[in-house]
Amino acid sequence: MPAHPELQAEQAYIDQAYESLEANRASVVRLKGMVEVGKGGTEQARWEREVINDNIAHRLQQLHVGDASLVFGRIDYDPDNGDDSFYIGRVSVSGPEREPLVVDWRAPVAEAFYRATPRQALGLIRRRHFATRGRTLLGIEDELFGDAAVAAIKGDGPSVTGHGALISALETARTGRLGDIVATIQGEQDQIIRAELPGILVVQGGPGTGKTVVALHRAAYLLYTHRFPLEGQGVLVVGPNRLFLNYIEQVLPSLGEAGVELSVLADLIDEVRVAGSDRGLTARVKGDLRMTGVIARALRDRERPLRRALRIPYGLTHLTLSVTESERIVKEARRRYRWHNPARKYVETQFYEALASGGPEELDPQTVRQRVRHTTAVREALDWMWPLLSSAELLHDLFGSRALLQNAARGRMPGEVRRRRAARRGDDGDLGALSDDEWRALHRPRSEHASKVIWTTDDVPMLDEAQALLGPRRRNEDLEPRTYGHIVVDEAQDLSPMSLRMLARRSLSGSMTIVGDIAQSTGAWAHDDWDEVLEQLPQKRPPRRAELTVGYRIPAPNMAMAARVLAVAAPDLSPPQSVRQDGDAPRILRAGSDGAPGASLAESVVAAALSEVDAVGAGSVAVICPGSMVEELCGAFETAGVDYGRATRHGLDSQITVVPVGIVKGLELDASVVVEPAAIVEDEPQGLRSLYVALTRSTKRLAVVHERTLPDFLAE
Repeated sequence: MPAHPELQAEQAYIDQAYESLEANRASVVRLKGMVEVGKGGTEQARWEREVINDNIAHRLQQLHVGDASLVFGRIDYDPDNGDDSFYIGRVSVSGPEREPLVVDWRAPVAEAFYRATPRQALGLIRRRHFATRGRTLLGIEDELFGDAAVAAIKGDGPSVTGHGALISALETARTGRLGDIVATIQGEQDQIIRAELPGILVVQGGPGTGKTVVALHRAAYLLYTHRFPLEGQGVLVVGPNRLFLNYIEQVLPSLGEAGVELSVLADLIDEVRVAGSDRGLTARVKGDLRMTGVIARALRDRERPLRRALRIPYGLTHLTLSVTESERIVKEARRRYRWHNPARKYVETQFYEALASGGPEELDPQTVRQRVRHTTAVREALDWMWPLLSSAELLHDLFGSRALLQNAARGRMPGEVRRRRAARRGDDGDLGALSDDEWRALHRPRSEHASKVIWTTDDVPMLDEAQALLGPRRRNEDLEPRTYGHIVVDEAQDLSPMSLRMLARRSLSGSMTIVGDIAQSTGAWAHDDWDEVLEQLPQKRPPRRAELTVGYRIPAPNMAMAARVLAVAAPDLSPPQSVRQDGDAPRILRAGSDGAPGASLAESVVAAALSEVDAVGAGSVAVICPGSMVEELCGAFETAGVDYGRATRHGLDSQITVVPVGIVKGLELDASVVVEPAAIVEDEPQGLRSLYVALTRSTKRLAVVHERTLPDFLAE
């Protein structure tokens, strides 16, 4: 940006804001010292002390900005209306007389900083953007509003505010962690961020439109605007994998909101180990809603009367429990109880009462219980009729037995049970059946014990479904899963119906932000439209929809190549408009010929990655490849003595990172080397869409290295 005549004056204001910020922090620290008291006191005093300390800790977190910019810019209103100027920044800062020096970006008055356009000025006469590095003001960009500004509007391109500041931010080298965009939020993004809380908001956004960071800023905005009740109810952000969570983990703390919970689905269940995922038919079946019926029938198979009468010695006589009486107990327990495990106590009580009356004379049930409860025959009978189960134990038994799977896959349950299960689920009770191929795809060898099983990510929703039917095993366990006041779900286009059902179970009031891109649906449960997703989510009010249409991250030459893939993968969808029209053309390199005659594919990839490092300097480079090629490429980097990292082990901490295409979604790098497009298309469930994802990860440079023949649409 060119030098601005008010640069020094604005620098002085920013310095004052930082000084006041430090003074504000010091006053909060002093306040903390004033309220600290010794242990003890009344319960009310201890509770008040904890509340005050929590509030102080939260405020200190808000006032810690580190190296991030404190002030983004200024808005000036028309003086004829008696309005004033406001400086917009990361947090609110007040001066010595409590006058506002900086307005929090989430405050209502800051809306004009992001929303005003030449045609809708919202009362502004000027918007000023600051380009800063730490506390140093590097440049100023002014936008004027009024008749002259409207007359100067030309072209049909996307509307961008603070173009210079935006491009400067986009050109900054990536660090392996997603940064906030609070200084450069655009109008269409701000509308989504500030959308009302209740109900479901679906956000469709193509590559580079900023949908992920918009969703995170929305979480911060909602917590600011609806501090009560959301702070108590909780806000949950769900991502597709741990690499993605590591990538986004710094965004919310940089906005002063460290209390938001970041999770993958596996984090929402307890006491199991999860690693890897299923593929093909197995993954498809595990995500199908018919699994609710399979699990319900599998549980019903464990609620069963005795096969033969129980006869146990009792002193000089015997006590007997008939098959008919055991049938009555099981049937009544099913009728009385919503959950399986809490009904065990009732079954035991009825069991011992029936035993006490099953001898030659009436006996005291409690005495009978004390005398026979540890006998093997009694324990086996109770565990046969109504075992206490964890979700892992239920599914471990089910998946380890072809007979149990076949029986549970048969379809509808008897009318009474079907109606009861349907009432819980809120549907018509059609639990469906699985084909022979489908239930066989679920079978796997039994482990020594359920606790030894390493479950897949596709198992997680089924474990949750089982837990919802089983209920707690112990008295002090929660009856229901933890719920949240608002849930943000990123990359939601790949979630199976069972996964969506799991998330719906955790929504307290149906308030959710669902974010993704249908064109990037690449998993076993890739959806063709958002209606399929919404079918499984709470519908307490009509869902709202929004779309991000402007691509800020991807240069136009890269987007043009990706658009050719999109035209084949999803011809009904349009790519986003690129703000950045310039940029280097993508390079297409054939192994063994282009620049490295005789080299293997892996050696050519290493050479291409090093070339990209030279081009981007301190920037990050991703080598995006089919999962089957990860080991080969890592070996090539090691043989060449090139420092690199594996995304599955080291995240994006290395300058060069080998990333399987299956987990690259949502990430952004300075440069990408996409390896063997033909293999990506063949290996992935939605190969063309996976290739589209791979080609849209770079903010600057793109290289494609191949040995096999390129698909026609890519070779153009």
